Amino acid sequence: MKKKIIVLVLTVGLGFACKQNKPQKEEAAQVETQKEMETMAKAKIIPIEHATAVLELGDITLYIDPVGGKSIFDGQKSPDLILITDIHGDHFNLETLQELDTNDAIIILPQAVADQIPEDSGLSLEVMANGEEKEFAGIDIEAIPMYNLREEALDFHTKGRGNGYVIAFGEERIYFSGDTEDIPEMRALKNIDKAFVCMNLPYTMTVESAADAVLEFKPKEVYPYHFRGRPDVSDVAKFKQIVNQGNPDIKVVQLDWYPNDDF
Repeated sequence: MKKKIIVLVLTVGLGFACKQNKPQKEEAAQVETQKEMETMAKAKIIPIEHATAVLELGDITLYIDPVGGKSIFDGQKSPDLILITDIHGDHFNLETLQELDTNDAIIILPQAVADQIPEDSGLSLEVMANGEEKEFAGIDIEAIPMYNLREEALDFHTKGRGNGYVIAFGEERIYFSGDTEDIPEMRALKNIDKAFVCMNLPYTMTVESAADAVLEFKPKEVYPYHFRGRPDVSDVAKFKQIVNQGNPDIKVVQLDWYPNDDF
């Protein structure tokens, strides 16, 4: 009789332990899955140079304004999507596009850029005009106007020619301004998580104008980029100071956009 009681107790104990362990394992698996989902839902931003960047959006790799030749992208994944903002050489370079592995890539661009690409290029082009919104591989892309306001700069970037872009991935909305001043369309942006904002004279806008626009549309984070001009380099520290004095909740993030220069 004593032996039977001992066996019964052990059996009940083992059953209880299994019931206790199973929820713990399931909970751990759920936590791990949640971590993976959170990682997948956040964009990884890789600055290349000046206006050029690589975004890793889960399984999708997106290039912004790829210029500078294939070698500048050594170590990067091949692009699935390419966004081009304008016709100028620091944003569009046909030779670079032809050197890159674009066999499976869709190139999103304004008509003015498409007009400079030969019909027999073999590149897969998708033209977007200001205000258009399309989805590619689960990534929502919206073309935002980009243009100059100052009288002396109107010929640099005419309204309707180029595109800034808002990229929606997971829970994030990411804005790349392209070459622009603090236009009403920028100021009207909503729910931007990461904003990449240009600031260089004489082509785009001053540090003060860029900061004023950022304070208007209130992104969670702002990344000054495209801030080298001729002959001066914009004062990014001053930009940060103005933004944070106006709204300390906006995080100003400085990335290395000029790895070969010492500022």
